[in-house]
Amino acid sequence: MKRRPTIIDVAKQAGVSKTTVSRVITGDGANVREETVQRVQEAVEELGYTHNAVASSLRTARTNIIMLSLPDITNPFWPAVARGVQDRMEKEGYAVVFANSDWDTEREKMFLEMARRNRFDAILINPVHVSNDELKATHIPTVLIGSHEGFPDFDIVGSNTYGATQLALTHLYDLGHRRIGLIRGRRESRPGHSRLRSYTDFLQEKQIPLDNSLIMRVPFDENGGRQALQQLLSLSTPPTAVLAANDILAIGALQAAHEAGISVPDHLSIVGIDDIFAASATTPPLTTIAKPQYEIGKQAAEFLLDHLEKEPALSLSKRPFTPRRHLFDCTLQQRGSTAPPIN
Repeated sequence: MKRRPTIIDVAKQAGVSKTTVSRVITGDGANVREETVQRVQEAVEELGYTHNAVASSLRTARTNIIMLSLPDITNPFWPAVARGVQDRMEKEGYAVVFANSDWDTEREKMFLEMARRNRFDAILINPVHVSNDELKATHIPTVLIGSHEGFPDFDIVGSNTYGATQLALTHLYDLGHRRIGLIRGRRESRPGHSRLRSYTDFLQEKQIPLDNSLIMRVPFDENGGRQALQQLLSLSTPPTAVLAANDILAIGALQAAHEAGISVPDHLSIVGIDDIFAASATTPPLTTIAKPQYEIGKQAAEFLLDHLEKEPALSLSKRPFTPRRHLFDCTLQQRGSTAPPIN
């Protein structure tokens, strides 16, 4: 079997030192003469030399790999976020490993251990179950995606979910709705969840009595949205409008309304959150709150690159740190699923 060429072979072919070859192939050849760079590049091509990234990582303590951990990659909200991350990180020479925790505690912790064991340079995560202290214990630069609370030691990039909920409820209120249901995801388990807090604050501001029977907590999928609306419609006084925590739940609610013979928006208004692609293709098209998905991913990557550039060797527990919290504003996309209630 033919021996694979080494960096020493390239150095001999180009007539330069091994150090010069290393500087050229790792992109650190700014002070190397252009003629020398060209000779090294020609030698690499002629010999078919491939840079050994594993060996390089042992010398530099860098793998140029980051992990993006998400709860459910099948949710159409996340691909655009992931694309924003990947586009930005690839420009700086980083590969992105995707980890789908599937809302499972053990899987999420397993992925964090995998990142630590394989010496990944950084982590981007939308945490489901892991705590602030568990993330700190990895000693890996980490940025959170989402509007999370209870993580005082990390940069956070997401959308203003509290404001998004207020925006949706204001739209329904301005149409004349006063009995508004809320469909929450069952995995919204962290204390003080922003959607529920925003909902209760809104009712209090508008002096509308809180009716807990209008709040449904179901699995974060279409079937959950369907089940929630079925329960809401079974109430002695059903709501005239429903806000779902995301578009997947809202689409399930639309299906349940259709199955029950309830006309949307004539007899029931439905609003989602996220503005995934399918939201504009439902019947009727779904009124929703749009989040800048790609920009969220890109900004999270920017924060992560700050850590990698400025503090690559310092653990979170040893450095002074003022966490940044960047929450993008959301916008109302008014379509065909909302209308004034029938008096």
